[in-house]
Amino acid sequence: MADEEDTDAPLLFHGRTAGESREGTRCCGFMDVKLYNIVLLGLSFMLLFTAFQTCSMVETIVLESAAKDSNGTFDGKGYTSLAIIYAVFAPSNWIAPSVVAIFTAKWSLIAGAFLYCVYIALFLKPMTVTLYLTSALVGIGAAVLWTAQGNLLTVNSTRETRGRDTGIFWALMQGSLLIGNLFFFFTFNDQKDTGITSSKRMVLFGVLTIVGICGMLLMFFIRNTSVQIQSNVSESQSNVSESEHPSRVGAFDVFKRSVRMFFTKEMLLLCFCFAYTGLEQSFWAGIYETTIGHTSSFGVASKRLTGLCGVFVGIGEIVGGAVFGLMGNRQKVGHGRDSVVLFGYIVHIVCFFLIFLNSPDESPLVETNQLPFLMPNAYLSMFCAFLLGLGDSSFNTQIYPILGALYPEDSASACAIFKFVQALASAMAFVYSSHLVLKWHLIIMTAFATLGSIFFFVVDRWAHHQIIIMNAEIQGS
Repeated sequence: MADEEDTDAPLLFHGRTAGESREGTRCCGFMDVKLYNIVLLGLSFMLLFTAFQTCSMVETIVLESAAKDSNGTFDGKGYTSLAIIYAVFAPSNWIAPSVVAIFTAKWSLIAGAFLYCVYIALFLKPMTVTLYLTSALVGIGAAVLWTAQGNLLTVNSTRETRGRDTGIFWALMQGSLLIGNLFFFFTFNDQKDTGITSSKRMVLFGVLTIVGICGMLLMFFIRNTSVQIQSNVSESQSNVSESEHPSRVGAFDVFKRSVRMFFTKEMLLLCFCFAYTGLEQSFWAGIYETTIGHTSSFGVASKRLTGLCGVFVGIGEIVGGAVFGLMGNRQKVGHGRDSVVLFGYIVHIVCFFLIFLNSPDESPLVETNQLPFLMPNAYLSMFCAFLLGLGDSSFNTQIYPILGALYPEDSASACAIFKFVQALASAMAFVYSSHLVLKWHLIIMTAFATLGSIFFFVVDRWAHHQIIIMNAEIQGS
């Protein structure tokens, strides 16, 4: 009967659940309930982001074709839509922990996923006003979705399994890049077709909408852990009249803690790393694919290569998530995380240099016959896509564990701050992407990669020393 009691209880924000000491809790008779949640979370995100990531990676190209076919009735821009998503996503992260505190992580996930599905469905018949309106709604939904995801990931992990569980989730979720982009690639397999027709757009986004809905439905089967949301409310707050709703007091307390946490020295330094992940994510999720699609040297294959590029990004993400997940059980704060981030930094710097040599400088902006330093090579472009995914997984699989180690009792607030800074950087990238040539994208990312990596190393070392001091105090007491 214990499992039945776990099912309907809300999630804990602060610390471990009351049921954590009951090791060996099983789900469906064969899997620990927490591992079950991690796997199901990864699978549901894989389906949802099969739809959304495929949409975001190809939407600039798709909307350009839709505008040409609309006889002037539609003039929506992919970069503008993505900029709106991340511009709204960023500030929404400040209220997201409070939303999750009130409605629990599970129902917050479902609500956020529903808004993603609405956005994708509207590409069946794109209209400028609804495109930008739903972009704003997705920004709000994304903040709630990712805050709930970070809370679920932390609450269902222990210090020993945190790295492994992050790797499992990341590898499963990034499988979305393979599925969606392979479908896009084969949908536009006609060598004679250089555009994206209305009928093909309907097929593409009809399938993506159904897949996104399937991901949302999977979230209903996530098992909640066993205790009520707790808030470290001060004694003065605890004297609130009994008529006041306790979850609202806790929600306000979550917001105040988030603001205080943002201004700690560790979090301020980590913000440089957060910002870099936002810049490079916007690059591989929307800008690099557009660069390939605008390279006339690839001929009629350029649009198909856009989808194939996403596949290779996905392979890099999955390889990185799997490898660093396996390393997770042997990693400790101060030992291992810094080496993985250093690896990701080197991979990305090499990748940026190869992209600079292989891609036309004007290609993020317009279709161009311009030749870069090398004759554009499709194989090299796909290799660079793989490196983008591999480096991205290196950073992201280490950020979640270090936040869980630094702020184990405030996982929702820490993840919300991470997503706030990441989304703000992504929004800025999509805004300036309509104006900057390729080399400036690469220069900006290189600068933030360098600063972000250095400050990650510093915070990682601080955290390691804090753990040594805490252990010494425990032994001495």
